[in-house]
Amino acid sequence: VHIDPLGLIMVMVVGFGYARPVPVDPRNFRNPRADLFVAAAGPAMNLVLAFLTVNLFLAGLATGYFSEAGPRLFFLYLAQINLLLMLFNLIPLGALDGHYILPHFLPRELAYRYRVINARYGNYALLALIALSLMGVPVFQHLMAFSGALLPWIVVV
Repeated sequence: VHIDPLGLIMVMVVGFGYARPVPVDPRNFRNPRADLFVAAAGPAMNLVLAFLTVNLFLAGLATGYFSEAGPRLFFLYLAQINLLLMLFNLIPLGALDGHYILPHFLPRELAYRYRVINARYGNYALLALIALSLMGVPVFQHLMAFSGALLPWIVVV
């Protein structure tokens, strides 16, 4: 349900794509912050997956289940990619989860202005960031570096 054929083709051809948004009816919410929790679920799941991946790998390494050489890159890249996806989705532009989360931390008037401006220009700003990245400007390398720096912070094993 979440897979969009064109978005999937873009991932395979361009290396970047998109998925269908999850349909949510805010009229079903009882809590006024429910949209915050819905939007935070995706990045939170990326964090949980990264946490489980790196810690299960390190536990397997400590018990001798894994050899250092074989699955090390797979598990560490999987954890880092999940952290990268979490950070990317927290960008408060366009239709990313961050644009639903940020207004809950702003004063009411500023949140309203942000929502209006993001509704009008957010997707264009996000596309501009992606275009700059595809043209060689290191826009997302900072996110990748930050996701690598977060890796030691989620290790408990």
